[in-house]
Amino acid sequence: MHNKAGITALRSARYWLIFTVVIGMYITPSQIAAQDISDSLRISTFDVDATPPVGSYLTYDRMTHTWDMGLRARGVVLMGAGQPIVLCAIDWIGIANEGQDEFKSVMAHAAGTVPDRVVVHTVHQHDAPTCDFTAEKLLNAKGLDPINFEGSFAREVIHRLDSAIRISLNQSQRVTHIGLGESPVHEVASNRRLLDAHGKSTASRTSATKDPALRDRPEGLIDPMVSLISFWNQDKPLAVLSYYAVHPQSYYRTGTANPDFPGVARFMRQMAVPDALHIHFNGAGANITAGKYNDGAKENRLKLAERLADGMKRAWDATEKLPITPGDVTWQSEPVVFPMAKYAEQLEHELTEHDAVYLANNVYKLAWAKRQKQGKYIQVSCLGLGKASILHLPGEPFVEYQLAAKAMREDRFVAVAGYGDYAPGYICTAKAYEEGGYEAGPASGVTAEAEKILMDVMERLLKKY
Repeated sequence: MHNKAGITALRSARYWLIFTVVIGMYITPSQIAAQDISDSLRISTFDVDATPPVGSYLTYDRMTHTWDMGLRARGVVLMGAGQPIVLCAIDWIGIANEGQDEFKSVMAHAAGTVPDRVVVHTVHQHDAPTCDFTAEKLLNAKGLDPINFEGSFAREVIHRLDSAIRISLNQSQRVTHIGLGESPVHEVASNRRLLDAHGKSTASRTSATKDPALRDRPEGLIDPMVSLISFWNQDKPLAVLSYYAVHPQSYYRTGTANPDFPGVARFMRQMAVPDALHIHFNGAGANITAGKYNDGAKENRLKLAERLADGMKRAWDATEKLPITPGDVTWQSEPVVFPMAKYAEQLEHELTEHDAVYLANNVYKLAWAKRQKQGKYIQVSCLGLGKASILHLPGEPFVEYQLAAKAMREDRFVAVAGYGDYAPGYICTAKAYEEGGYEAGPASGVTAEAEKILMDVMERLLKKY
């Protein structure tokens, strides 16, 4: 009798084990992440290799070597405050249009959330790929070589991110505090646009400026601050997000993918604080370069990296830790409808007249013009973390937008990430279109009216807290 009961109990245990294993096969990490953990905030981190293979296209040249530092796609999934929120930064020059759609869709599904709560930014290094599946389709449809827009490797990176995010959810950790710190960065950023006596932009201080007379000009309008937002489980740092506005180039067109000086600085800080994943976002750095402090000598990459890393360290040392709960986390987003520059549409009739470099810099604007006519608009979003706000902007916005965002909420810690949806290209100030210059010409896919539209959206998002 006892033996029979024991056999019955053993069978029941086996059936239960099989049942739980089978059910476990159908409960995905996404479903786990989607659960509302009302009493705690959690975070997971992910990090994948985003370095293309030799022979594929970077933005301007074919990839020829792999001996330099590789490119990364890094981010966090924040859980417990409604649907998960995903923040990702990639060491590429830009991701636009249907490229953004696909990255967000796949990452959202992996994290158990919706695409509107996913942001994908690039750091904007120039020895790096571009992704735009709309531009790829457009060029293919016209029988043209899609060159740098050929999307095979981008789709591979999306697959890697899908897997990495799913795995990360099972390794999430509780968030008890956030850290807020900032510090000036010395002798890195300078304004690119130099005005003459008539107030016209007639000289450009590019990333590598050979002319000593241009380097000797004042820094001009910049945001000197690097901002750090960190996530903690009590005394253990889990992730550090840094924000700094500058074109991230020392020298490029080497045929070798590399993350340039921001990537080197990020690596230095990763070594200094190894428990936390370090993720770097470029700010509103469209009209900011390192040109005043860089004559193009290759040794300057390390010097610029050391200066940025020094600013990051001082911001880390100045960090104030504050308790945080799910109720302290907010998410706001709003679509923005930009006025399109006529050139963005005219390019369709000129595609065969231009070389590969020109097309690499412009086809995504034509693709965006088509999408906006179809009612597909770019989202601007803002993440609230206690007394901090992170504003996520598209295109290449001028530093004036970043400074304006901080002025709109002087009572809060405001960080700005630029280079979200890359499609509009340069988003200048209205005044810049009168001053002229490279940025306000065909490099911009919008008109002067864009300033008020974007400023109004920024203010509405920042003042909802």
